[in-house]
Amino acid sequence: MTLPPAASDRTCLITGASSGIGAELARALASRRHGVTLVARTESRLKSLADDLADRFGVRAEVVPADLTDESARSKIPSALEERGLKVNVLVNNAGFSTTGPVHRSDPAREVAMVRTDVEAVVHLCALFSPGMVERRSGAILNVASTAAFQPLPGQAGYAAAKAFVLSYTQSLRGELRPHGVTVTALCPGPVATGFQDAAGLLMDEAESAMPRFMWLPAPVVADAAVEGLDADRAVVIPGLANRIGAMAGWLAPRSLLVPVVARRHPSLAGNT
Repeated sequence: MTLPPAASDRTCLITGASSGIGAELARALASRRHGVTLVARTESRLKSLADDLADRFGVRAEVVPADLTDESARSKIPSALEERGLKVNVLVNNAGFSTTGPVHRSDPAREVAMVRTDVEAVVHLCALFSPGMVERRSGAILNVASTAAFQPLPGQAGYAAAKAFVLSYTQSLRGELRPHGVTVTALCPGPVATGFQDAAGLLMDEAESAMPRFMWLPAPVVADAAVEGLDADRAVVIPGLANRIGAMAGWLAPRSLLVPVVARRHPSLAGNT
């Protein structure tokens, strides 16, 4: 089972596509001659990327601005594509962000927005677009989780829990859709140098102090590994040997030992009392 064939009336829908891993995933798919539909909040950045992909790879590149925290905005995406004569044959749920710091000092609205983006949007879009894939007996879904999915993460409690949900949900969805000719893969990257850390409220040197430099990978490397894994019908893709070892260690380590160590090392919990 491989990626569905490219066609003029098919598109790869990629959320969080305006920068970072999302933009690189769009480039990786477009380089394979797949048309792409870019979804994020910032329309100007999406249009710039869409123009670049169309020029470089000769593919159809669409833009659908949407705030993925908003259910009504997500609900309008299928009709926007239908109006353009497009069907989604590859769905990439990449949009997401993290909050940092102890929950008792958090902004409740920001915490809920994170869950809506990282969890609710993934479930909603899979429910919206998987029926068409099943009907056509062709399709692929890539849900972006994280190595944080394999362990609790004090200092980013909601984020780690959200990514654990995405990983479990993706594995279950894979079992449901496999008999219908649809492949489902979870991408679990380790640290990647993008704007993600800034949005989470971490300085780069703080992030690097918590995660050794040898574990960091460039976004294009992560995106290429993801698309290759999706094309090979792999259940889980963890780019980088160090990150695969780290994820396994986090999964197997006794929580009574792991959680206090992580809590002491997380930069957002420094001086936490």
